[in-house]
Amino acid sequence: MKILPMQLLYRRQKIRDKLTGLLLYPKEGGAVMPRKPKRPCSYPGCPRLTESRYCEEHQSQENKRYEKYDRDPAVRRRYGRVWKRIRDSYVETHPLCELCQAEGRMVPVEEVHHKVPLAEGGTHARDNLIALCKSCHAKLHAERGDRWNNRRG
Repeated sequence: MKILPMQLLYRRQKIRDKLTGLLLYPKEGGAVMPRKPKRPCSYPGCPRLTESRYCEEHQSQENKRYEKYDRDPAVRRRYGRVWKRIRDSYVETHPLCELCQAEGRMVPVEEVHHKVPLAEGGTHARDNLIALCKSCHAKLHAERGDRWNNRRG
């Protein structure tokens, strides 16, 4: 049975909602984690409040602009439609962040990371992938030193 992208998004959202409910509203006397206050959208003149940098409408515009003008064309070739299919199937089998899960936390997947980067000879093979939340993904890249063009040695 072939799963369509919308079905996959629906499944991901269901899992995320279920996990968020477990984490934010514990059943037995646990503390409720407060949410970060919303802030105005960074798009000039937009008054909408959002939890990220841009509201949903302007986030999609910013993503299109980034893909068109700022992203390296070589990267675009490596992360095409085939990668999206591989990533979606990997997320379906690994719905939780693998690093958080090892520490006993249940955090939904937001990124699929290559253990050995494609630029260093890595592949899209499943044994070279790891499912991560945004926090763990950022931490991993910060430790590697390859964010913000600060490559180490």
